[in-house]
Amino acid sequence: MNQWNERFSQDRYVYGTEPNEFLAGIQNKLKLPGDKVLAIAEGEGRNAAFLAEQGLIVTAWDYAESGLIKTDKLAKTKGVSVNTKLIDLKDVDWKQENWDEIVCIFGHFPKKLRTKTLQGVKEAVKPGGYFITEVYSHYQLPYKSGGPKDLGMLYRPEEFLDTFSDWHIIHFFIGEVVRHEGEFHNGLSHVIQFAGLKPL
Repeated sequence: MNQWNERFSQDRYVYGTEPNEFLAGIQNKLKLPGDKVLAIAEGEGRNAAFLAEQGLIVTAWDYAESGLIKTDKLAKTKGVSVNTKLIDLKDVDWKQENWDEIVCIFGHFPKKLRTKTLQGVKEAVKPGGYFITEVYSHYQLPYKSGGPKDLGMLYRPEEFLDTFSDWHIIHFFIGEVVRHEGEFHNGLSHVIQFAGLKPL
């Protein structure tokens, strides 16, 4: 059992049931009902369920089966459906131009996998589609409000700015925010936010 499968196996939603604040705010500006959205490293489904409530066709990937079970349960309580798939990102063969939007909220991976995943996301978003993410920056360690304790698992701004240099950047931010998302994301945090539009 991986650490995430174990963490999510408890009854309570350890990151809460409400969507990430940045995602909710930026998504409401985009307003894309009917589009096909992928949420990667989605955990217990709080963001996927929110996206489905917006009228989007949502698929959630995670490699913790217990998280996907809770995603299904949360979606049902909200009267929506989410397509869940047990996926380890290191094994993904990204399909080109397959998704109208990809979302990654606090999905943290080793550097090699992070590079592969960001490049895969870039290829998999359709022209005119979006990538939206909020993650902890490499300044997060002293904040002790959540996220990996390994500097190598934290993001640097150039990872987004270089990878998506030919996209239209709608929003980019690095700095402090306050997050209260269940028991593991709590307090003043240092994050990177990115919302990009793939050119036609």
